[in-house]
Amino acid sequence: MESSHHTIAKADEALLAELGYKQEFKRAFTPLEVFGIAFSIIGLLPSIASVLFYAVPNGGPAAMVWGWAVASVFILCVGMSMAELASAAPTSGGLYFWTHSLSSPRCRNFLAWLVGYSNTIGSIASVASIDWGCAVQIMAAVSIGSGQTFTATSAQTFGVYVGIILSHAVICCLGTAVLARLQTVYVALNLALCLAVIIGLPAATPKEFMNSASYALGDFTNLNGWPDGYAFILSFLAPLWTICSFDSSVHISEESSNAATAVPWAIVSAIGIAGILGWAINVSLSFCMGNDLEYLLNSPIQQPMAQIFFNSFGQNGTLALWAIVVLVQYMMGSSMMLAASRQSFAFARDGALPLSSFLYRMNSFTKTPVNTVWFVAFFSVILGLLSFAGAQAINAIFAISVTALYVAYAIPITARFVFKNNFKPGPFSLGIFSLPVAIIAVSYMAFMDIVFFFPTTPQTDVADMNYTVVVLGGILFLSVLWYYFPVYGGVHWFTGPVANVGKVREDASSTRESVEKKRVDIGEASVEA
Repeated sequence: MESSHHTIAKADEALLAELGYKQEFKRAFTPLEVFGIAFSIIGLLPSIASVLFYAVPNGGPAAMVWGWAVASVFILCVGMSMAELASAAPTSGGLYFWTHSLSSPRCRNFLAWLVGYSNTIGSIASVASIDWGCAVQIMAAVSIGSGQTFTATSAQTFGVYVGIILSHAVICCLGTAVLARLQTVYVALNLALCLAVIIGLPAATPKEFMNSASYALGDFTNLNGWPDGYAFILSFLAPLWTICSFDSSVHISEESSNAATAVPWAIVSAIGIAGILGWAINVSLSFCMGNDLEYLLNSPIQQPMAQIFFNSFGQNGTLALWAIVVLVQYMMGSSMMLAASRQSFAFARDGALPLSSFLYRMNSFTKTPVNTVWFVAFFSVILGLLSFAGAQAINAIFAISVTALYVAYAIPITARFVFKNNFKPGPFSLGIFSLPVAIIAVSYMAFMDIVFFFPTTPQTDVADMNYTVVVLGGILFLSVLWYYFPVYGGVHWFTGPVANVGKVREDASSTRESVEKKRVDIGEASVEA
């Protein structure tokens, strides 16, 4: 058994060396724990709670149930296309590494730069949106406990948010082994919470709040004013935000055992399980939510799912269950900060981030990138300041975490097929279905990115506009400006992923060849666009 682990470890190290990097992290994540980080970031029930305000006014029960089902199929296509790339080249840089390896020499540096920044922005926005959702949930618990007499201000919620961010930063500075073991706990709590709601909510809901099957599965209530078809599409933000950031497994590739197999299967299985369980949760909610949707959105609790629980379980039961929801959401935030810090570390390793020499440092005691953890925490707090610009401004963080990541997801998937390259699949491969699935995935991501730039309602003003395009567009514009900046810009010095290891040793190569399932060879793009 020990010999088998040693062989896998050698193969992992040899594969990473062929990709150009030395082994700097301890490979403490088992395949289950790699799945755990993707599944815990998805979070399901607390995630659905955080974004239920998108689905309820854009179709009500029908959008919650069928919008989730439709979107989940497309999200699975995205995940499968990404899993193929992850299997071929499991490295923490992931998305921008693949982009550089698979693109034309004439544009690969710029595309890798763009993907790296989109991935960094999306990952930090994911941390911010998860932790903001956690802060709102904590304030909802306070409101429930006060008999709905307490209503949180933006400043109070922001203060709780900052406390959550700082605590996550401390947790993510711990040793890799500790962080890995936590993932198993996160998975168990997630599954237990999902089953409790799927089974317990219908059993506890009073008759006056129970809906008929025709209402729960067929009623379409449009409160925001967009045409019904477009409103239905807008409801997709709930499943898209919930089942997102599954690239987190990619960013801990260099800490994973048997990464070429564990990482892609973690992505696909996390999306599949989340799609099924999430649909069941939405069905349960649609049957038990009552039919006064406007009150759910505007109740003193200020949290639609918390209000549904309050109607069904009463004050004490809701507080007990909601405490677990908050705990799981908190765990999501720590897992997301872990993944975001690894992505930032990888990008800094290649010199692309400001202060890269400072960020690319491994703490000698914990063997973790402490500097990038605090980098992510700092900019997450900065994003949280949008809360003072109004509800729609802070809601833009949820949309940014999807749109920025979809930019980063779409480019390497496209590059694999648009440019001529020496891509060689890893153990996880879709075979002849790779291209059709990729076309579906990229088309869907491009369409949804455009959709999420639109405001919540057709009639809008400065306070209610969608700030997603302003924040994301502004940051990407600045990153491109820095790339082309005279003399000092990235165009003059950025060459993509920078190898930090020499030629692989003969014995390491032999070991790697003996583990055929880990055989991967992504060569540099050798032809023109």
